[in-house]
Amino acid sequence: MAVGHAPAPDAESSDQAPRNSTRQVVVASLAGTSIEFYDFYVYATAAVLVFPHMFFPAGDATAATLQSLATFAIAFVARPLGSALFGHFGDRIGRKSTLVASLLTMGISTVVIGVLPGYEQIGIVAPLLLALCRFGQGLGLGGEWGGAALLATENAPPNRRAFFGTFPQLGAPIGFFFANGLFLLLSEVMDDQTFLAWGWRVPFLVSAALVAVGLWVRLTLHETPAFAKVVERDERAKVPLAQVFRTDFKALVLGTFIMLATYVLFYLMTVFSLSYGTAKTGLGYDRSAFLVMLLIGVVFFALATPVAGVLADRYGRRSTLLVTTAAIIVFGLLLGPWFGANSTVATVSFLVVGLGLMGMTFGPMGAVLPELFPTAVRYTGASVAYNVAGLLGASVAPYIATWLASSYGLGWVGVYLAAMASITLLALLLSKETKQSSLD
Repeated sequence: MAVGHAPAPDAESSDQAPRNSTRQVVVASLAGTSIEFYDFYVYATAAVLVFPHMFFPAGDATAATLQSLATFAIAFVARPLGSALFGHFGDRIGRKSTLVASLLTMGISTVVIGVLPGYEQIGIVAPLLLALCRFGQGLGLGGEWGGAALLATENAPPNRRAFFGTFPQLGAPIGFFFANGLFLLLSEVMDDQTFLAWGWRVPFLVSAALVAVGLWVRLTLHETPAFAKVVERDERAKVPLAQVFRTDFKALVLGTFIMLATYVLFYLMTVFSLSYGTAKTGLGYDRSAFLVMLLIGVVFFALATPVAGVLADRYGRRSTLLVTTAAIIVFGLLLGPWFGANSTVATVSFLVVGLGLMGMTFGPMGAVLPELFPTAVRYTGASVAYNVAGLLGASVAPYIATWLASSYGLGWVGVYLAAMASITLLALLLSKETKQSSLD
C-alpha cells in the first residue's frame, strides 16, 4: 500500500490524542450538514419557484423549468470532483480541516447566488454565473457528507455506529425544513411581485450567518481516533483516489448503487413533487399550500432517520436496507394513482410515506458507506460512492421525472423509481453485512 510520510498537523499518539465528546460529535456533524443541506435545498426550491422566471428568457414555462433544473443538475457533476478533492485532503491532512474548507466553499457559493443580477439585467451571463455558483455548491457538498459521516462513525462505540451515523443524515431533513420554511414565510409576508423582485434572495444571504456558526462549531473539534491511528502507523495513502480504484473498486461500485435509490426517491419527493404539485399542468396547488404539505412529510423523514439507525445496529445494515428498498419498489408502482389522485389527503399521505421511506433508506448510509472502506482511504471512498450515486440518480431525477410525466403520464415516474430501486436491491444482495466491520 502506498503511504505518505509528512506529519499531520493534528496528529498525536492515538493513546494521547484528545477525544471528541458525544455532544461535540452530535453538534458538529449535525450543524454542519444542516447548513450544507440548507444551502443545497434553498437552490432546489428556488430552481422550481424563482429561477425559471429570473435567469432565463421569457417564453415556454416548461422549457424554462427544464433549463432551471438543468442548472440544478450541475452540482451533481461537481460533487464527485469535490469528493475526490476534499477526500484527498481528508485522508491526507485530516477530517477536521477538510470539513472547514468544504463548508466555506459551499457557503460562499450560496451567498453569491443571493446577489446575482437576473437575465433582464445582464442577459446570457446571468445563467452562466448561476451555473458557476451551482458548481461551487456541488464542489463543497461533495466534500461535506463524507467528512461528517466519518466524524460521527469514527467517534462512535462499535455497537452504535449506525445510530451515530444518523447524526449527519439528520442534517438533510433539518436543512430542508428550514430552507423551505423560510421560503414559505417569505411567501406569506410578501406578494408574488415582491418575492420575485428581491424576497427570494433572503434565504441565500442568511446562509452567511449560518456558515459562521458552523465554522465556530467545527473549529473546536479534535481529529478522529481512527485517523490519528493511521497517522501514528504512517499508513496514509499518497493518492487516496488512485488507491480506492486499485484496491477497493468493488466496494466503490456496490456503495454507489446501494445509494442510488435513496437519491432518486428523495429528489422525486422534493424537487419533482414541488414542481408537479404547483404546476398548472400538474396538480395546480398553491405554492404555500404545497410547501406546508412538504414540511409535514419532512417531519416523518426526520423521525424515520434515527429509527433506521437503531434498526441497522440491531438487525444489520443489509437486512434493514433490503426491506426498505423492497418497500420503495412497491411505493414506486403505486406513485401514479396515489400522487395523481389530486386530493389533499392523498397528497399529504403520499408525501408522508415517501419521505418516511427516505428516512429509512438514508439513515443507515452514514454507517454503511464508511464501513466499506479502510481508514486510509475512507474519506475518499465513502465520498466518491455517495456523490457518484448523486450524479447517476439525483442529478437527472427531477428532469427525467418532469419529462416522463409530461410525455407519458405520472405512472411512468413511479416505474422509473421502481427500476432504480431494483438496481439498489441487486447491489444489496451482492454485498455483505458490515455491522461487525472495524473502523480502526
